[in-house]
Amino acid sequence: MDTRTSPFRARIAQLREVLAKEGIDALLVPSADPHLSEYLPGRWQGREWLSGFTGSAGTLVVGQRAAALFADSRYWQQAEAELQGSGIELVRIASAAAPAHIEWMIDNVPRGGTVAVDGQVLGLAAAQQLQARLTTAGIALATERDPLDAIWPARPSLPTAPVVAHNPPHAPRSRAEKLALVRAAMATHGATHHFVSTVDDIAWITNLRGSDVEYNPVFMAHLLLQHSADAAPGACNARLFTGAGKVDAALAAALAADGVELRPYEEAGAALAALGERDTLLIDPKRVTFGFRQRVGAACKVVEAINPSTLAKSRKTDAEAAHVREAMIEDGAAMCEFYAWMEEALAPSRPHGVVTELTIDEKLSASRARRAGFVGSSFSTIAAFNANGAMPHYRATPSSHAVIEGDGLLLIDSGGQYLGGTTDITRVWQVGTASAAMKRDFTLVLKGTMALSRTRFPRGTLSPMIDAIARAPLWAEGLDFGHGTGHGVGYFLNVHEGPQSISRTIPDANMAMEPGMITSIEPGVYRPGQWGVRIENLVLNVPLQTSEGSTFGEFLAFETLTLCPIDTRCIDRSLMRADEMAWLNAYHATVRERIAPRVSGAARAWLVARTAPI
Repeated sequence: MDTRTSPFRARIAQLREVLAKEGIDALLVPSADPHLSEYLPGRWQGREWLSGFTGSAGTLVVGQRAAALFADSRYWQQAEAELQGSGIELVRIASAAAPAHIEWMIDNVPRGGTVAVDGQVLGLAAAQQLQARLTTAGIALATERDPLDAIWPARPSLPTAPVVAHNPPHAPRSRAEKLALVRAAMATHGATHHFVSTVDDIAWITNLRGSDVEYNPVFMAHLLLQHSADAAPGACNARLFTGAGKVDAALAAALAADGVELRPYEEAGAALAALGERDTLLIDPKRVTFGFRQRVGAACKVVEAINPSTLAKSRKTDAEAAHVREAMIEDGAAMCEFYAWMEEALAPSRPHGVVTELTIDEKLSASRARRAGFVGSSFSTIAAFNANGAMPHYRATPSSHAVIEGDGLLLIDSGGQYLGGTTDITRVWQVGTASAAMKRDFTLVLKGTMALSRTRFPRGTLSPMIDAIARAPLWAEGLDFGHGTGHGVGYFLNVHEGPQSISRTIPDANMAMEPGMITSIEPGVYRPGQWGVRIENLVLNVPLQTSEGSTFGEFLAFETLTLCPIDTRCIDRSLMRADEMAWLNAYHATVRERIAPRVSGAARAWLVARTAPI
C-alpha cells in the first residue's frame, strides 16, 4: 500500500485534528458495541474503519504523535499485512485481556493530559481498571462522546432486520419459565430490577432470535426486568428496548402476554436514570458498559454479579442436548457430502478445475444449506492451505487466497447455526503427500484433543484448571499454541459464550464446569510460513457413574458431540498408544453409525473409507 495515499493514514490524521480541537491527547477504540458483542454491526466497527485491521479482536489507540494496535498471537501475521502504510504500530500482546494498551497510553500521554473513549462501548469492568490506572498516572478519562461521529460521514445506521420467535420443539423451555428463573436469581441478590445488555442473554431469556449481527442469531436490544412482586397487577414487568418495527404485531402480543413491553431502543438509558432510592439494580460488570452504569439513578442501590441468564443458558437441558445431537448428525452429513466432493475435486485429474480456499468456503456452505434446520454459518469459514493455516484466524478473500494444489495440509474451521444447536469444527486434511514433520505435528495435536476429551473430573472444577491436559502432549515436545483450548458454545446462539473457558485465563467461581455445558476442545500447532494444525470437537459435560459412588463427590465426563472423521492418513502411528488408537476407532465407529443413514452414494463411500479402523 502506498503510505502517502493510505485511506487509514488519512483518517488517523483527520481524527487527530478533531482530538486536538477538543484537548484530547489520545483516543481508545475498543472492539466493542453497546452490548459488548464479539461480532459487531457495521456501526461499531470503528477500529476496523480507522486502521484497516479486520480481525475480530484488537484494541486501537490513537495519540497525537503515535498510534498502536494491540493484538494477540492469533492475528500477528494478519495485522502486519493489513496495517502496512497506515502509520499504526502493531503491539504484540500475550492475550486479548492483556492491559498493554493502558501502559502504552501512560507512556504516550503527558501527566495532566486526557484520554477519551466512548463510554457506551467500554465495558464497566474494563473502565474501572482503566480509570484506576490513569488516575494514578495523573491522566483524565473522558467518556461522554464518540469522536468518530465527527469524521465518519457514511457511518452505518442501526440494523433493521426483523426479530422472530424461537419456537418449540427447538425451544423446549418457555419464555415464562426463563423469566421466572432469572427473577428467582434476582431475589437471591435482593434486586428489584435487572438490566441486561448482552444480546445473547436477551435472545435466550425472551426466546427470540434475529440477524443484526453476522453469524450470530441475535438482535440489538436492552432488557430491564422488574421483579414480579414489585409490579402492579396486570402491568408489564419487563421492558425490551429494541428498534422500531423489528417486532411484528403478533409477536408483540405474545411478548405482552408474558409481561414484556416493547420500548424504543434509545430509551434504555432514561429507564435506568429513572430508578430511585426504593430500587435495587442487578448488573453484571463484565456484561454492561460504563456508559449505562453512569446513567443509573444516583439514589438507586446497585448490586454487581454475573447475569443469571449467562449461567443458566450455559447449562443445556436434556431436551436441548437431544436437539444438539440431531444438529450434529445433519452437520456431519453435510461435511461428508462436501469432503467427498473435495477429495474428488483435488484428484490429480482435477475434474472440477482449479480449487481454491474460496471454493472450499462456497461448497461447504452450500452443503450445509441443504440440511434440515440449517439457518446460516456460525462464523466465517477458515479454509487455509499450508502457510495460511499458521494464522489461526486467517480468512481468504477474493484478492488474497491460495490455490489448493501440490502437497501439504488444508485446515478447515467452520460451523453452522441450526434451529436445534450451534456447531463449530476444525479438521486438517492431507493434500497430495504430507511430510513426516506435518504428520508429527498433526499427531501431537490429535493426542492433545484426545487426552482432554477422555478426561474425567469432579463437578465444579474450574474450567481453566484442565487446560494443561490438552497441552501436555505438545509441551512434552517443546510445542505450544497461543489461543485458548476451548470456549463455551450457545444453543442456536453465539458460537462463543461463557462463562466456562478452557484456557490460561485466571479462573473465577463462575467458570465451574457443570452438567449440560457445551465446550470446544481445539489445541493446535502453528508454524509461520509453513503450516498449521488444529483439531476441534465440541463436547458436552455429562454426569459420570464411578465405582466409588458418591464417596468422592459427583464426577463429570465429556461426551463428544461433533461427528466428522479425522484424517488418519496424517497420523504418525509410531507416536500413538494402543488406548489412543482404540479411542479414535471407537469415535469413528460412532460417526459412521450415526451419519451413514443420512448420506448415500459418494458421500457414504467416503464416510466408510475415512472411518475405517486403524
